[in-house]
Amino acid sequence: QAQVVESGGGLVQPGGSLRLSCTASGFIFSAITMGWYRQAPGRQRELVGLITSGGSTNYADSVKGRFTVSRDNARNTAYLQMNALKPDDTAMYYCTARTLIRDYWGQGTQVTVSL
Repeated sequence: QAQVVESGGGLVQPGGSLRLSCTASGFIFSAITMGWYRQAPGRQRELVGLITSGGSTNYADSVKGRFTVSRDNARNTAYLQMNALKPDDTAMYYCTARTLIRDYWGQGTQVTVSL
């Protein structure tokens, strides 16, 4: 059964860092694009960044230069390294596995940036 599970969220002070992990099972992991999205209260879900099967990445303008998406195909895991965090980065962060048939979403992990 295909499944996507995020981890690594938490409370961090402004300027701090966090690394989120996303483990996908039930897929040919090396063949799929992995994406990170976030949704803050009262806002629409937005793309944060993604990494294709070939390793190409794409980022939202708001996180360019601060966030990095990577993947470890041997571990079936994608990562979101977040540096220089700001209060505006506070949101629920979701991972998605994009297949030809559909997207599979995780349950999300909360990131809170606050003093």
